[in-house]
Amino acid sequence: MEFFKDFQGVNMRIVYQDTKRGIIELVPETLDDLWHLSHIIEPGDMVSSKTTRRIQDSTGEKIRSDRGIKKTFFLGIKVEDISFHKYTGKLRATGIIEHGPEDLVPLGSHHTLDLKLKNSVKIQKEKWSRWNIKRLENAVKSSKKPSAIVVAVEDDVADLGIIRQYGIDYYGPIMGQISGKRIVQKNRKKAISDFFTDVANSLEKFKDVQSIILAGPGFTKGEFYDFLKDNYPEMAKISIIENTGAGGRTGISEVLKKGIIEDMATENRIAHEMRAVEELLAEIGKSSKLVAYGKKEVQTASNAGAVEKLLVVDELVRELDVEKIMELVENMGGKVLIVSTEHDGGKQLNSLGGIAAILRYGIN
Repeated sequence: MEFFKDFQGVNMRIVYQDTKRGIIELVPETLDDLWHLSHIIEPGDMVSSKTTRRIQDSTGEKIRSDRGIKKTFFLGIKVEDISFHKYTGKLRATGIIEHGPEDLVPLGSHHTLDLKLKNSVKIQKEKWSRWNIKRLENAVKSSKKPSAIVVAVEDDVADLGIIRQYGIDYYGPIMGQISGKRIVQKNRKKAISDFFTDVANSLEKFKDVQSIILAGPGFTKGEFYDFLKDNYPEMAKISIIENTGAGGRTGISEVLKKGIIEDMATENRIAHEMRAVEELLAEIGKSSKLVAYGKKEVQTASNAGAVEKLLVVDELVRELDVEKIMELVENMGGKVLIVSTEHDGGKQLNSLGGIAAILRYGIN
């Protein structure tokens, strides 16, 4: 049975797998992918990737500054430590070299692999846990969904940029009949409404969109936002306005260069986790019996089948007893949410023992 049978060939995310040997090779494409990997790779795993080392010349020839020659090759280490540096966007795995070109590196010595975007990473585990597989599966699925849509609108022309993990799909232009001397003022209001309706209907074709950025020069984008609030309120809730110097594909490119989409995608994930923690804290604040926190209480609640939603900080997922609780909750129809410790919600959950649950019914 393959781990990712349904996702072969999707943007080269999963490029190889050998289930008998517990090997999965993948290519991280975003910083979110590296962040996921930082919680999937564990001490004891075998990790292989491209690395660059400065090798001293052994031919006797004088090398500039005696610093040696940089060489790039594949290297495999048995992981002792894994760390993700969110501000520099680097994922580093440190451990003992198990395989590589023996003429270039001494086996058994320590090395740090910088796992980089667009470079393949091969991970071998003695056993892939259900949650590690699920985490990778979700990352693969998300690559098929548009994370955001940029609507670059200027006067009576709109272009859509569908932002996916692998790049941009352009849609449009969508043309209106607002400008020009021929249009009578009394018909202008209807022409604007028809144009905005066409744009909104085009947006509705794209499912699972997290964010919409309304961009362009002038006032049209603001008028379109007001139209959405009145006629498509759910769409308006996920929309923001961003000024750009131009419309069309130029305006879409300007939005991308500002890094707005990456910020919004992160904020949406965090907002979902924060809301769940706030719901939990509200129940605790009411001294409600519909909440449990700490391993002991949550274990008791899960054994009773009382857990409706389980919240676990990402740092605890690797612990065997916590993994068993997570599996039990899912098997009994509960939901499991893994919460990042990189934001305040995760820190608050950590202060409660790192694991908590909202219950279907109170237990003694």
